[in-house]
Amino acid sequence: MTKDRGVRWLMLVIKLAPEPSRHRVAVWRELRKVGALSLGQGIWAVPDVRAFADGVRRAIELTERAEGEAVTLEAVGRKPADAARFQAMFTAARQEDWAEFLADCGKYEAELAKELRQAKFTLAELEEEEQSLERLRRWHRDLTARDVFGAPSASEAGKRLRQCAAACEDYAERVFRALHETPQDSR
Repeated sequence: MTKDRGVRWLMLVIKLAPEPSRHRVAVWRELRKVGALSLGQGIWAVPDVRAFADGVRRAIELTERAEGEAVTLEAVGRKPADAARFQAMFTAARQEDWAEFLADCGKYEAELAKELRQAKFTLAELEEEEQSLERLRRWHRDLTARDVFGAPSASEAGKRLRQCAAACEDYAERVFRALHETPQDSR
């Protein structure tokens, strides 16, 4: 962070040959995965914090392996308003990520509710639901790491993840109860 002009940013200028497209796609995926802000054709920005260092390094390595060019620059806003605008753009992108996460939490909760309605209490189904919950946990961890400015939905996402975990725990208890029932119990 700079005192007068806000956050320091890393600007990446990536130039790759049009073909084969797999190189451009690989770099694009890596930068999207780490939460880089796309500013235009081959121009990306991330806050200059450690959370982005590995992803930036991987994108540069992918570019160089494809015999492309990667230029990394440090930048700050010329005026406080410039810095605030960049931060707002980055936070808006994280807000979109959180909205997608919250939608997936809703899908997860709906899937568990369906299993409860159908009384589908099997170990195979429990394992599937636990894997889905673990995917949500990894995604939440990754989003939290790159949400350096604290998007508004971040705290709601944490609460929803805890609700998903509690719902999964309830489902697990029901599965084990069903598995431990004797034939006489089900009559």
